[in-house]
Amino acid sequence: MTRIGLTGGIATGKSHVVRLLRDAGVPVVDSDVLARHAVAPGTPGLAAIVERFGPGIVSVSGQLDRAKLGELVFRDVGARRDLEAIVHPVVRRGIAEFYHEVPPGTGLAVADIPLLFETHGERNFDKVIVVSCARVTQIDRIVARDGLSREAAERRVAAQLPIEEKVKRADYVISTDGTFEETDAQVAALLAALRS
Repeated sequence: MTRIGLTGGIATGKSHVVRLLRDAGVPVVDSDVLARHAVAPGTPGLAAIVERFGPGIVSVSGQLDRAKLGELVFRDVGARRDLEAIVHPVVRRGIAEFYHEVPPGTGLAVADIPLLFETHGERNFDKVIVVSCARVTQIDRIVARDGLSREAAERRVAAQLPIEEKVKRADYVISTDGTFEETDAQVAALLAALRS
């Protein structure tokens, strides 16, 4: 089995690429889903976050207030590192379990990890795919999707390794600057190459 790490930047179009891979029968684990489970109510992860950031980081329903936490960690590098130290080990274990459970004979399986290079996780994969688009496109998509100001969107993009650096380190690149059809064609061609 070929272990593939899929990464990119915020709002580069990874979710669309992941949908295409799943539709094509490729097993995919989403590290963002694992991260959400790691901080669900009642977990040691949420308890650690409350200990570090205070009880105000939890909503009245007992859920982590992601918007409030996002404001904190995208303004403060130390806070972001503290959060990552809580969440990343749990995510790494979840990815290892995913690969352990992939059925024998599966040709390839993908782990979707937004911070793959930032966490030096690329060494755990046979190949790395980077989903990229122009920085201005990222900002525009974040503003439209999340209703954030351009300044807040810029902070989120700046918190990650520049997409150009990720592209340089990739084995394969999917560009999402064009139409959905163009992206779909790139994914289909890449899958054909990986499966041949």
